[in-house]
Amino acid sequence: MENIFIVGLLAATLRVATPLIFGTLGELFSERSGVLNLGIEGTMFLGAFVGFVGAKTTGSLWLGLGMAILAGVIAGLVMSLLTVRLGVNQHVTGLGLTLLWTAVSLFGFRLIFGEPSVMPSIDTFPTISPFTNVPYLGPIFEQRLLTYIAFALIPIVGWVINRTRFGLSIRAVGENPEAADAAGLNVLWIRTQSQMIAGALMAVAGAFLSEAMLGAMSFGIISGRGWVCIALIIFANWKAVGVLWGSLLFGGFFALQLALQATGLKLPYELLLTLPYIVTILALTIAGRNVSAPSAMLKPYKRE
Repeated sequence: MENIFIVGLLAATLRVATPLIFGTLGELFSERSGVLNLGIEGTMFLGAFVGFVGAKTTGSLWLGLGMAILAGVIAGLVMSLLTVRLGVNQHVTGLGLTLLWTAVSLFGFRLIFGEPSVMPSIDTFPTISPFTNVPYLGPIFEQRLLTYIAFALIPIVGWVINRTRFGLSIRAVGENPEAADAAGLNVLWIRTQSQMIAGALMAVAGAFLSEAMLGAMSFGIISGRGWVCIALIIFANWKAVGVLWGSLLFGGFFALQLALQATGLKLPYELLLTLPYIVTILALTIAGRNVSAPSAMLKPYKRE
């Protein structure tokens, strides 16, 4: 029984960490370019809605995912228009867009499905495992393809940010846009590209929840995961590898509280629900003392 508990816990940790990895990597691109994207919660919700509707209407989960990515890119372009091009306050813009995308998604859901007594559903992405016949490892790594893609993105994004010319450009405009402009970089376009990438990854995070985990769409499908991603990017010190550890930390404790509830542990239900968030706050408090945000974050750039 103890082995079964541990195997189930580890498998659930990987599942829960997947949308956090996608969302936090999206926020990494955004903040590295100098833009705090507080619209992440709404963009994830939009991705979940569009992905679900796309899969439901076309019968293809991959088409639904593609439509969610497109919606995320559009959300990133809107964020860029307001904060990068027009210089609107990033806090206000992000919170406003979260409210907007959430409202648009809920309104769209009612237009398409009405108020059914039985909520519409779809078949989720199938699970795969490279260790099908291996004890313990087989069940742990019986995950959706998107989970493997999320973990593969960690080193890819780290390489892009730290080793490529494009990544250097992103870091340059996030640290010193004036110097980057003087060096011939198009600050506004680089930040716009970063917002498009960020929006796409955030939307995939939401689509994973509706198309891979739940197979349905609900009002509480995101449940604050976007705000958790904001905390995780600080915990990660704006580095891709830190995103991995932060997502696994939160995912592990979130999976643990679900497992503890299933065992019938005599603790208040509400206390178990708060466990992963308490751990995240503590980890953020400890790790956040020596972090250094991109110097130009929250500062709109206007060429003189």
